[in-house]
Amino acid sequence: MDIKTSINYFLNGYRKNKGRKPDERYASFDFCYNYFYSFYKNNKIKELASQENIQTSCLQLGFYLASWGMLRGSSFLLEKSISNFKNLIIAISNMSSVLWEIDVDKYTGNNIELLLECKQKIADALGKENKPSDTLITKIMLGVFANVPAYDQYVRKSFKLHSFNKKSLLKIKKVYDENKQILDSFQIPTYDFCTSVETGVFYTKAKIIDMYGFVNRQ
Repeated sequence: MDIKTSINYFLNGYRKNKGRKPDERYASFDFCYNYFYSFYKNNKIKELASQENIQTSCLQLGFYLASWGMLRGSSFLLEKSISNFKNLIIAISNMSSVLWEIDVDKYTGNNIELLLECKQKIADALGKENKPSDTLITKIMLGVFANVPAYDQYVRKSFKLHSFNKKSLLKIKKVYDENKQILDSFQIPTYDFCTSVETGVFYTKAKIIDMYGFVNRQ
């Protein structure tokens, strides 16, 4: 399936998916990303883990992950409460603001190193003993920073990816470089939670590539 058709299927609906609507499953990304992005935009990243915000931060991330299938089956998260995300939120609150500025077209050597450092910090915060998967880590990075696609089974198959590493990130950048005109033609704003109207915050290139990869191999 070509890129434009795949993305339009995601936006307009296919199979059980009824399309991109504020009350449908995949809008969970919009609300999660809008929340974390707002702290970056207002230069208040540290406040994600403040006493006033940490519960909401955990709930935003936790529901997004649940909606995107990460709290089921054999996942260690299935046995945890929302309090389990506290260490992760604290870690995110101490990360570089540059992580919100990296997108696929900016996968330079230095930026790829930052992405892989972010991966390690997330894994450490989740607990090495829990062996967090690349799928979980990249879904977190997508929902919070929108700087990488989620390495689920569909994206892996679409782009022939294995581990989340420098090689696979360069492969994703190549996909973008070879299809830049088509991918850049999609300017998709997120939905606002309270009003259900579109915002001035747009899907990143990484998010759009994630949508293509997700639909392409189903």
